[in-house]
Amino acid sequence: MPLKTVRIVETDNFAGDYPDETFLNARVGNEKSAQKIADALNEAQGEMGPRYYKVVVGPYALQGGFEP
Repeated sequence: MPLKTVRIVETDNFAGDYPDETFLNARVGNEKSAQKIADALNEAQGEMGPRYYKVVVGPYALQGGFEP
């Protein structure tokens, strides 16, 4: 059985059209561990912080930022 790829994505907290997403450069063993990290980062910046951290599993295509 292949291992699932679990990553943490930094994205726009306000669901903008151009979230300029990036992968957080952290090794996470499983979904539960990744969610704990994402939750801690989100809590540290508060609910009105400009960025939001979410957990994705498997292949994920990052959404880019605004390009004029």
